Amino acid sequence: MSCNKVLVEDFDSVRVVTINRAQQRNCVDKDVAEHLIEAFESFDQDDSLKVSILTGAGGNFCSGADLKAISEGRGNKVTVEGYGPLGVSRIRLKKPTIAAVEGYAVAGGLELALWCDLRVASESAIFGVFCRRFGVPLVDLGTIRLPRLIGQSRAMDMILTGREVKASEAYEFGLANRVCSNGQALETAVELAHELSNFPQKCMYSDRLSAIEQWDLSEKDAILNEIKRGLEVIMSGETLSGATEFSKGKGKHGTF
Repeated sequence: MSCNKVLVEDFDSVRVVTINRAQQRNCVDKDVAEHLIEAFESFDQDDSLKVSILTGAGGNFCSGADLKAISEGRGNKVTVEGYGPLGVSRIRLKKPTIAAVEGYAVAGGLELALWCDLRVASESAIFGVFCRRFGVPLVDLGTIRLPRLIGQSRAMDMILTGREVKASEAYEFGLANRVCSNGQALETAVELAHELSNFPQKCMYSDRLSAIEQWDLSEKDAILNEIKRGLEVIMSGETLSGATEFSKGKGKHGTF
């Protein structure tokens, strides 16, 4: 499954997917986009894997689409239907994904980070809509996910100005969920992924999808969807099992 441009490694229940074009700051061409699709779709279908991580090689996360390829007429396809230009941006996984960000996560790279459920950023991380200066639009759902994540006002600031947002500021307004020392983003993300892997999975997956699906629904329908998903978890037996464990002393007083 791995190729020289996209590396795939599985560590117990965690899959790590690395964009491996360090000299190009991990920009995404057609090959990378296709291999990202393959890596994450196979992750979602593998019951032994519970959480995935997306990261980049060589000290940067991703600088977006390969502009050289675009200039030479080899750019990624932009279509109304099907996969996104960067591959995975339109895929809705049933399991969580964490972005481990070192260095630049800009333009389409920012959009890939937004596609992930959580973002772990090192102190060196820089986010931004750098494609503003080149006339390259956000077409991997950046104009949708960024306002929903950090609010319309902050999103407009980033989208219109294309300015860089460092890790500390990104953490302040919720773009980054964790900030760690330089060089530690992947290690921190792996630790977080293993924490998530230890929870009852049916319940976590269901709550995650309910939180995503509510954006498409009216309040009334979102309430019904949450109840429906919750009942499915309860009927699976996972809730009874967890309640029994709690009654025996597991997880009391805030322990995990």
